[in-house]
Amino acid sequence: MKDATTPSVNLPEVLAEVEAAFARYEDALVHNKVEVLGELFWDSPHTLRYGATENLYGYPAIQAFRAARSAQGLARRVLRTVITTYGRDFATANCEFQREGSTRTGRQSQTWMRTAQGWRVVAAHVSFIEAESPTPSTPGAHP
Repeated sequence: MKDATTPSVNLPEVLAEVEAAFARYEDALVHNKVEVLGELFWDSPHTLRYGATENLYGYPAIQAFRAARSAQGLARRVLRTVITTYGRDFATANCEFQREGSTRTGRQSQTWMRTAQGWRVVAAHVSFIEAESPTPSTPGAHP
């Protein structure tokens, strides 16, 4: 039930904006476009990224990680993506993926916020599970 304090969920124009930002991020990630990845993270000490093997606090730490990361082995297949927007300025994006040659399923979660510069990731988390996870049908999910 929606009341006056509950934001509208998945306004079509806002959802389209976040889907476009997420697609741009995905392209930059698999093609190691470090400058685009940097642009799409909020330049703030409050930004964090928990990676598969690292915990990064603040934009400078995230930038240093990206600059030092190998460009090898970045290709992946996205299995499922769920993007949800809340009002006009906040969204979450979650996806499951597999790296080429791996049977592990990766999971990526991002929190996006509209800033004066556009949509930016303010928090992210990447993790892996050993076996492929079942992906039951979920409303709003995009294969």
